Amino acid sequence: MQGTMVHRLMVVDDSNVIRRRIERSQDLDVQFVGAARNGREALEMHATLRPTLVTMDLTMPEMDGTECVARLIERDPELRILVVSALADKLTAIEALEKGARGFLCKPFTDRQLNEALQKLISA
Repeated sequence: MQGTMVHRLMVVDDSNVIRRRIERSQDLDVQFVGAARNGREALEMHATLRPTLVTMDLTMPEMDGTECVARLIERDPELRILVVSALADKLTAIEALEKGARGFLCKPFTDRQLNEALQKLISA
């Protein structure tokens, strides 16, 4: 991916607070394109929003993050997914990484940690 490309970020988290925080805090050359409350919504939104980056919570109603990661990567193998979840979900996070997620950020996180994790995802 070229450094001049503007990445399109979709946030997937059932917490409105986390969705807004990620949307507001990232200061990279990233365009926020949408937020989903669960994996099912994320799959529907992915088709129209075509994000290049996704932050993914793991524990959500209707469809969890691990299943959503697998389905998104199946559709779009180039998609860069950052799992954002509590450390208690470590085994689930490993499973999500095995299914195609490319990074993990532990909740709670600082704006700096979020930006560093997204930067790593972009440069990977």
